[in-house]
Amino acid sequence: MKKLLIAAVLASACSQAAFAAGEAKNVIFFLGDGMGPTTVTAARIYKYKEEGELNMEKLDGKTRTARIKTYSNDAQTTDSAPSMAAYMTGVKMNNEVLSMSADTKAIKPTGADSNCPATGNGVPVDTILELAKAKGKSVGAVTTTRVTHATPAATFSHICHRDAENNIAAQAVVGGAGYNQKLGTGLDVLLGGGRDNFLPAVATANGKGKRTDGRDLIAEMKTAGYAYANTGTSLAAIDGKTTAKLFGLFNASHMEYELDRVKKNIDEPSLAAMTLKAIDVLGQNSQGFFLMVEGGRIDHALHGTNAKRVMEDTIAFDDAIKAALDEMKKRDPDLKNTLIVVTADHDHTMTFNGYGKRGSNILGTVKSYKDGKELLDVDGKNYTTLVFGNGPNRPAVRSTLVEGSADSTQVLHDDYLQETAIKLSSETHGGGDVMLFATGAGAAAKTFKGTIDNTKVFNLINTAFGF
Repeated sequence: MKKLLIAAVLASACSQAAFAAGEAKNVIFFLGDGMGPTTVTAARIYKYKEEGELNMEKLDGKTRTARIKTYSNDAQTTDSAPSMAAYMTGVKMNNEVLSMSADTKAIKPTGADSNCPATGNGVPVDTILELAKAKGKSVGAVTTTRVTHATPAATFSHICHRDAENNIAAQAVVGGAGYNQKLGTGLDVLLGGGRDNFLPAVATANGKGKRTDGRDLIAEMKTAGYAYANTGTSLAAIDGKTTAKLFGLFNASHMEYELDRVKKNIDEPSLAAMTLKAIDVLGQNSQGFFLMVEGGRIDHALHGTNAKRVMEDTIAFDDAIKAALDEMKKRDPDLKNTLIVVTADHDHTMTFNGYGKRGSNILGTVKSYKDGKELLDVDGKNYTTLVFGNGPNRPAVRSTLVEGSADSTQVLHDDYLQETAIKLSSETHGGGDVMLFATGAGAAAKTFKGTIDNTKVFNLINTAFGF
């Protein structure tokens, strides 16, 4: 009787494990680059006030949350390359290294051309995108940075230094020299900025770029069967539901900040528009898909200590999450077969300070919750709610701040740079934990909980996919 009971318990456990393992036909992985907890909180207040919620926080009302440790193999504070690669491969690697083994040393390239030795400096490690492709799923990466930048590159390329962007570009070009054979028939969607790394340094029909090998990789991608878009208008004209392969480069370098894209009416697609078009293409595959979506310029605005552009790009990222969630609910109403994960690769040094009055503008100066008057520092000067631990804007003598928008010295102006405590040429990343939100695919989302290492996220996605 005892043996029968033990056998029944084991059988039940195996059955539950098998059920949990194969639930996610589709996975959408959202990465807000540099989107630490302070950025999430400030963006919530900026858009929805203190009592509101971001789309990433509520998702479909069944959100699971976790704290993620982001340190790299050799640093307390990671850069984007090893942190995103940890999510994508389950391996801790050194700063600047992309999807390689832990023993790989980062070797600075010459310009954008790799100096990585052919052998003797680590080996490539499989990414979740490559594993999904091998299982017959469609795969894609969407970003507001260059598509060869650290975060998107970690999904589809392997190299000893993130700055070798000419080589990273070549790894995406089906059949060409340097192509990453692990991609099989190739990425099904690749959208973002970064034309310069796909074009030679001499003029071609597709433009002029930074490649030193003379190759026009845009022409090669078109020859390989990709529909190509270079503006928001041309992307909108492509029918994603009948397009097998989609490639889009919307800027020579990074795409514009969301604030500038909208205010200046620049013909680039929003992150939400790119995400929906990617889902149309990838969603044709009955075997499912893996899609990575990055709000990459959140990080750049943080490095520049420009909180307003941080807010606008974070909200654009959040809007893309909402757009994807709504679309997937049409295709998979209860998200039984779709896992959505939202997280960040690292924190920054932006902090939320002072005893400010509820309802105050998050970009403004701190006003007392008692009487609404300006709070002052020990020198009798006021200060903003959002400041940075380090960065370029540390005035020798502080002046009284004005909450106007006439010029960049006034704190609500688009170009105002928040003050910093330590003066550096550029603000650095922070080493704190980041947040993760997950929903969908039944039991799969429930596994994202507690304080976990970024490498474990790879394992949880793998398990959700049933790999």
